[in-house]
Amino acid sequence: MIVLKLGGSAITDKDRPETLDGDALDSAAAAIASSLEGDVDDLVIVHGGGSFGHHNASEHGVTTSEGTHEAAAAMDIHGAMTTLNRFVLGRLHERGVQAVPVHPFSTAHRDADADLTLPTGQVETLLEEGFVPVLHGDLVAHAGEGATVVSGDELVVDLARSLGADRVGLCSTVPGVLDADDAVVERISAYEDVESVLGDSDATDVTGGMAAKVRALLALEAPASIFGLEELEPFLDGSNPGTTIE
Repeated sequence: MIVLKLGGSAITDKDRPETLDGDALDSAAAAIASSLEGDVDDLVIVHGGGSFGHHNASEHGVTTSEGTHEAAAAMDIHGAMTTLNRFVLGRLHERGVQAVPVHPFSTAHRDADADLTLPTGQVETLLEEGFVPVLHGDLVAHAGEGATVVSGDELVVDLARSLGADRVGLCSTVPGVLDADDAVVERISAYEDVESVLGDSDATDVTGGMAAKVRALLALEAPASIFGLEELEPFLDGSNPGTTIE
């Protein structure tokens, strides 16, 4: 059981609103299709918002904690994410992957304390029936806030716990977590190990950048890897490229 995150920055041009990186997405889809012909049995994919979701959320001032009660704003953000989701599904379908969408806006919610509830019964059933569920960063109903952003990283953590994932992978634009000399940190076991070198994302990101990713993955029982796109197929084949977080 693998939960894989395709970072929004890896499959879109994050500095240009609603712009797909078609070559990168093609490469990712090819690696996923190849792995499913090999040893990978159960795979859940989550993709980030990139220049689709993050741009629209930023325009409307919506974050993981600051919400909106405007239907038009909600539809702009959710609509951008479903557009990107269709691109991802389309590239997977071209390679014979039995991928289907699961939209968090229709299934998840936050309570007044901002705790996320993500039902996974449909994901488990889809896996049992031979499908590859594809979730994405999105909006969710949030008590007292209207609708707020749920990041792909949050979804990965919830899914990995609920489904009992054996491995978790985050495919990014960088080869791993980088230290002050831009060398890959091979292993992280505590946030304090890298606190001094983790900063905000350079591009528009309403969900916390690399620091939030590391914090979220440290909370998991399953080992996680952060790696670049060229290492996606080796990861799916069982290697531990980039930075291992456990």
